[in-house]
Amino acid sequence: MKSTGAAIALLAVSLSAGLTGSAFSQTPSQPRAGGANGANGSQPPSAANQGGGGDEQPEVRAPVLKVLSVEVLRSTHGTTLDIVRVRGLTSSQGWEEAELVPLTRGTPKDGMLELMFVARAPAEAMEATGFEPIEAIFPIEASHPFKGVNVHGATESVTLTQLPGYAEGKAAAEDCSKCVGKVFVAKGAPAPAGKTAADVVKEEQLPPLSRVIKHSDGIASAESNPNRLTLVLSKDGTISSAIWD
Repeated sequence: MKSTGAAIALLAVSLSAGLTGSAFSQTPSQPRAGGANGANGSQPPSAANQGGGGDEQPEVRAPVLKVLSVEVLRSTHGTTLDIVRVRGLTSSQGWEEAELVPLTRGTPKDGMLELMFVARAPAEAMEATGFEPIEAIFPIEASHPFKGVNVHGATESVTLTQLPGYAEGKAAAEDCSKCVGKVFVAKGAPAPAGKTAADVVKEEQLPPLSRVIKHSDGIASAESNPNRLTLVLSKDGTISSAIWD
């Protein structure tokens, strides 16, 4: 889901409120697993007591599929801040509440602030309809000790070594929004006779973590991964389904 300007502003406020002197003092967010204990140590109300029923899907927070760019802007009005702005792509629609979670604690020897780009993923498998843009910001005091920023997505990271500054990641892979109905070609294999480039999907074009399930294959695990593209093939090798599961 695209982040709006209002959402970014709210995120900036919430992150700024959570900072106590430096970026690396912030505690990473943790996935919710049925809620946290109340302030008095009592157990949280059950889903039934909240009127939500017992079939609610747990929240899934996961790394964003791809980091497109990392930018650090320096504000000199009021409190001096460096603002890390990261743009990326999610695997599908339905991703929300993007944030940058610090992995760095203390002053790193290499001077790099390590961040992980995460968001709330859809609770169910999603059809491959194309990547969606998403972004988040992370303000840090200008007196910080960092010489650069390295932001990790699900498949790779993008490094910025000059502050303020801007760095871009690699081009995105095939989003498989038009894969269904095409012929899958395994890595290193030739395309079927009579098929043009527009008729086939090559394995090397797919995003990392992709899996291909042939008609005769078993499925060893039902573990879910919102950043894994799954292609299901028919008997003749044609792609019959493309989902992020």
